[in-house]
Amino acid sequence: MSRREKIVLLAAQVLKNTLAQPSAKVLILATNVLLITVLLVGFFNLTEHFDQTHALGSEVREQWENSPDKHPHRMAHYGYLVFREKFPLAFFDYGLDSYLGNVIFLEAHKQNTVNFSEANLSNGLLRFGELSAGMVLQVLVPLLIFFWGYDLISRDREQGTLKILFTQGVTGLELVWGRVLGLFLVSLSLIGIPVLLGFALLFFHPETELIGQSFLQYFVLIFGYLIYFLILCLIAAGVSSKSQSSKASLISLIGCWLMFTLIIPKVAQVVGQAVYPTPSKIEFDTAVEEELIRQGDSHNPNDPHYAALKDSLLRAYGVDSTKQLPFNYSGYVMREGERLSTQTFLNHQKNLVDQYKSQHQVIGLASWLDPFLAIKKLSMGFSGTDYEMYLSFQDQAEAYRYQLAQTMNELQIELISNRVNNSSDPAARLSSDYWEQFPDFHPRFLSADEVSANQLDTLLVLVLWMALLAVFISYLSNRINVF
Repeated sequence: MSRREKIVLLAAQVLKNTLAQPSAKVLILATNVLLITVLLVGFFNLTEHFDQTHALGSEVREQWENSPDKHPHRMAHYGYLVFREKFPLAFFDYGLDSYLGNVIFLEAHKQNTVNFSEANLSNGLLRFGELSAGMVLQVLVPLLIFFWGYDLISRDREQGTLKILFTQGVTGLELVWGRVLGLFLVSLSLIGIPVLLGFALLFFHPETELIGQSFLQYFVLIFGYLIYFLILCLIAAGVSSKSQSSKASLISLIGCWLMFTLIIPKVAQVVGQAVYPTPSKIEFDTAVEEELIRQGDSHNPNDPHYAALKDSLLRAYGVDSTKQLPFNYSGYVMREGERLSTQTFLNHQKNLVDQYKSQHQVIGLASWLDPFLAIKKLSMGFSGTDYEMYLSFQDQAEAYRYQLAQTMNELQIELISNRVNNSSDPAARLSSDYWEQFPDFHPRFLSADEVSANQLDTLLVLVLWMALLAVFISYLSNRINVF
């Protein structure tokens, strides 16, 4: 019998013995039902969110276009509501979606936060995490793999069959890899139907132009989980081969599970926050406001900065009064004020985002010690529910806000006379046709290439974990104690 045939035979034995247990059948059925349920619930919630955001977005657009004739700067302060959409794979792993805002009000001179997160609108139970397919695969399935794999080799030693296997010509390498393969096949019985269901659900998402990218990211996502399961099977086999008893093996594997899912993630989070602290919202807003005050107030004609700006314009155009300028001076000042305030905010926001990214780097370093952190990051990234996807939306919303404010300022500069006394003057009103010409907000998701670039290190971590464990298991296979 060839080595390959021996490994397949040993794997079939593990699969047969495990599936023959009534408790295993119940657990497999329960896990499949649980995964199917959370996938369906997640998908229905996703489609409901899609319908709501598009309906509300259409209503906001209609109100914007139907606004009466008015001064363009009033329209800039009238503002615009934009809604954060979710990527089609968000039903698989909720990630950070429930803790991040969904609506942001865009207006001139002010950057508002994204509000109305599901966590703020729900009860305190959400702090324990939502049950998604990603959470089940990351936390519950590993526990089942360890439960079925703790006695892969130690049981043979206890029952005295290990010596018989070796005397029949089975090598340690064949034994270990046969057991690993069998346990891996058992783990596949937990996810086969749910994976196919997740693939089918993508066909029913309303955002059809994203279907190609969604399929590609889904395939990579499932591939990552298969590597994760194989890593867990290798750990179970390795611990079982070195443990003196099945009881000791089970205790060790439970300790590994607690270390991977609870201890290391929490420690990494605490260390990241301690080494790279971030200011509170009040501290952040105060710092921005203090710098804006030093720069000057564009609404105050006597402000030193803008008084100097006025003098330079009068000298440049050779006139004595702002009313003699060939453009609307007030609009020019508003445009300059918007530019300065936006640049100030973006500088402070960049520093804040850099701190958050540094915290994430600490967790990324911890993933070299914990495959759970690696698969969690990969799962959120390819599901489109990580911080990078949210940051992309935030940046696009701010760019749209700036475009809106400066477009209204340009209209004021070009179309409104300097001799208009105030914004309520009928001569200061512009036709609502100009509001209709301003484009609607259409955010884009990160492309598959961008997502892959963000997750390349995570994939590398998982592959290295698998490769190193495979080498280590092969090494241990030659040192298995028969007694």
